[in-house]
Amino acid sequence: MTEIKEIGSLCSINDYGYIMNQSDPKKINDQYEEVIRHITETCLSALPKDIHSIYLRGSVPKGEDIEGVSDLDVIVVTCSDPQDMNLDWVEEIEQLVNQKYRFINGVEVGFSPLNEFEDTKHCSMIPFILKTYGICVYGENLIGHLPDYKPDSSLANEHLIHFASFIDRANQDLNGNDDEEDIKDCCSWIMKILVRAGLALVIVQEQAYTRDLFPAYQLFSKHYPEKEQEMRTALWFAINPSSSSEEILRFLDSFGRWMKTETEHWLDVYNPARKMHLPLQTV
Repeated sequence: MTEIKEIGSLCSINDYGYIMNQSDPKKINDQYEEVIRHITETCLSALPKDIHSIYLRGSVPKGEDIEGVSDLDVIVVTCSDPQDMNLDWVEEIEQLVNQKYRFINGVEVGFSPLNEFEDTKHCSMIPFILKTYGICVYGENLIGHLPDYKPDSSLANEHLIHFASFIDRANQDLNGNDDEEDIKDCCSWIMKILVRAGLALVIVQEQAYTRDLFPAYQLFSKHYPEKEQEMRTALWFAINPSSSSEEILRFLDSFGRWMKTETEHWLDVYNPARKMHLPLQTV
């Protein structure tokens, strides 16, 4: 059982109000070189003609990884739509890496099509992640071609526009599920979404952003002190996922339901038309 630790930080903001990327290849711990090479070579072998570029994001390229706690997040940009590809091999390679490299707490390989990076006028989550958290480890580096991002309503919308559907999906995945590992995976996934959505609710007021869970919980609690304990529970579940679907469903039916309502109120103010992506603010 992992105790809640006061770790993590807010993103650095430059003089123009844009979020700065603190990742750097030089900050990566040497022990990750082999696993990064392993994943890259496996992806290239499986999709020799479809890969445009490969990126790392998260704590590892920032040099803030914690042995046995941090995971390795990989984003693969493909020339064609990943939905049209056979990606059955991905889960197997994730499991093999997890077993071989015990100093990481799992690896996640995600895929995005190259055309997702063509729109530079609107905020979109994966381009945002690459611009503000990513480094390129293979292929043509897209990061320099992406727009700058501010901690504003367009970014908050990326977390909130899909929030209700994520809660509904978690409910569906948990109902009648008796696979303990699957339940724990779902619990960690939805609780991270919940904590980051809590931050998104106050991004406009704070003009601050982070993907780190503890500072996200702190900023939410500053504005919603009456909900601090419930958000702390969500944070606890994110790092200590429950294997009880009933326990998680009860929590989602109470605090999750309240968050859905609060999210709809936010959208009524900042995105009444419920657009998927809001225009980037340049002023």
